[in-house]
Amino acid sequence: MAWNEPGNSGGKDPWGNRGNDGPPDLDEIIGNIQRKLSGLFGGSSGDSSSSEGGGNGSMLFGLILAIAFVVWIFSGIYIVQPAERGVELRFGAYTETTLPGPHWHLPYPIESVEKVDVAQIRTASIGFGSGSNTSEALMLTKDENIIELKVEVQFHVEEADKYLFNVVNPDLTLRQMTESAVREVVGKTTRDDVFKTGRAAMAKQAETLLQQLLKDFGTGLVVTNFNMPNIQPAPQVQAAFADVVKADADKESQINEATAYAKDIVPRARGQAARIEQEAEAYKSQIVAKARGETSRFLQVLTEYEKAPKITKERLYLDTMEAVYSKSQKVLVDMSKDSNNVLYLPLDRMRNASTLPPTRLDLGNMTTYPSTGSTSTNSTSTSDVRSRGGR
Repeated sequence: MAWNEPGNSGGKDPWGNRGNDGPPDLDEIIGNIQRKLSGLFGGSSGDSSSSEGGGNGSMLFGLILAIAFVVWIFSGIYIVQPAERGVELRFGAYTETTLPGPHWHLPYPIESVEKVDVAQIRTASIGFGSGSNTSEALMLTKDENIIELKVEVQFHVEEADKYLFNVVNPDLTLRQMTESAVREVVGKTTRDDVFKTGRAAMAKQAETLLQQLLKDFGTGLVVTNFNMPNIQPAPQVQAAFADVVKADADKESQINEATAYAKDIVPRARGQAARIEQEAEAYKSQIVAKARGETSRFLQVLTEYEKAPKITKERLYLDTMEAVYSKSQKVLVDMSKDSNNVLYLPLDRMRNASTLPPTRLDLGNMTTYPSTGSTSTNSTSTSDVRSRGGR
């Protein structure tokens, strides 16, 4: 039988007394709340409370709700410090970024705010750790040499919303990007450039590349300082590198010595070459002048020869004989006395005495032998001849 049929007296009315068969109705819940609040503030909580007490409880409850609402509304007020930026979120989604000063947002759980310090200078370092962290400092150069390079990067937050939402861990991302940028730059640089002249250029290139990566990934970070304080060969190759450095130093020393020698010898050679050229020019001028003089003299002699051939021949003969005899050894033999003897003259020795004055042989003081195929002089005569120029 249905519960609403006539004659049903089983107490099956769903709106009647249900005991523990179902949840209490709304009026009962509100009544229980009023009684609890009245008891909290000193009011009567029994079933015998009068209608006046119920009205006061309702007013008190409304007042409490109003106060709670006001407190909830004022909970949305927040202040952003000068070094901070406020990022407002509505149900977890970004809405706007607020500048320093007082602001208000819809209270929690509708909206919330996160403050980011944008003036703080943060630091990330590579290669300064111990143990396994030191491997990140080992890098390969263009000419396949391993170096140990340490890097310090200083940065700050420029865009708070991108810093919070574009990447999961911006600080870790920056370290990884820094290592990637430095490895790329080192991989394009030779070992000699790294240790001699390339440190400043490498730091500048790596900083530019890192800033571009941070911008492309939208991290909201800006690099303020990029420094490479320490560059050295890997510990495993330091001994070999020291030998290479020493060899390079010796090479530079030898090059410097060779350059100094070249600067000394080349000017000397050029001076000698210039002197030889000047001597050649002088010799040329001398020979040309002499040839011209001889030509002029010959023409003059030719003119005189054409005028008086006999006299000119005799004069030429005398000049020639004078020139010939002035440069030769001469032996004068006095043939004033009649003699049929053959003289012995040491001509082979007299050839070497070209600088001695002419020698006069006195036949009266010489002992001679008849012409029998061999002729000689005694010792006295030979000595006399030698003393006078014959040897």
